Amino acid sequence: MQRPFQRPVIGITSYVEPASFTVWRDMPVALLPYMYVEQVVRAGGQPVLLPPAGDPVAALRGLDALILAGGGDVDPARYGEPPHERTGYLRQARDESEFALLAAALDRGLPYLGICRGLQVLNVALGGTLHQHLPDVVGHEGHAPAPGRFGHLPVTPLPGTRLAKILGEQPVTVPHAHHQAVDRLAPGLTVSAVAEDGTVEAVELDTEGFALAVQWHPEAGEDHLVIEALVRAC
Repeated sequence: MQRPFQRPVIGITSYVEPASFTVWRDMPVALLPYMYVEQVVRAGGQPVLLPPAGDPVAALRGLDALILAGGGDVDPARYGEPPHERTGYLRQARDESEFALLAAALDRGLPYLGICRGLQVLNVALGGTLHQHLPDVVGHEGHAPAPGRFGHLPVTPLPGTRLAKILGEQPVTVPHAHHQAVDRLAPGLTVSAVAEDGTVEAVELDTEGFALAVQWHPEAGEDHLVIEALVRAC
């Protein structure tokens, strides 16, 4: 729903967490790292934050695209597993909101970009499962080296995918901050990038529209191509 001479409106899901700012301490706040906002604006879009409250699906009528942002882990009950001891920051309200938003966005053919948690929500929503603690699988912590720090590892886009058309087919080093990743791939998804250790780092929906998700954090990187591609798709 492109509006002539206006920036396309990009909805970005947000956290609700206790935060401290100005004179306030530990107040519940709907928040989002400002890097997301800056990158969408830089790419030519108009960001709108979507907190997990009320009826976020109704907001889709005013959006040209949807980004599901990073965040805490998806409740493993959604893919039939008990929680790992390292699974954390489960937020039921956010799960309910984002799974509903995703289903409605895909049903309407709205351009979609999943970032980190947004990839995991997409895979689980379509019937896939997750590795709940990636170091148990790959034997290192390079994908999430420390709380509040990004790791920087190369990923390789796979030939013929939508992502390869955006980034090329050579390895690119990108910022990572995830301890979970795709285990069983959901039907209807194609793997479009992998890390050197075999971790699935991007997937895309097998449709004509733009529905792409990356496990890394393009909002924190120097390469702006993924978010620019989303805005162009509007």
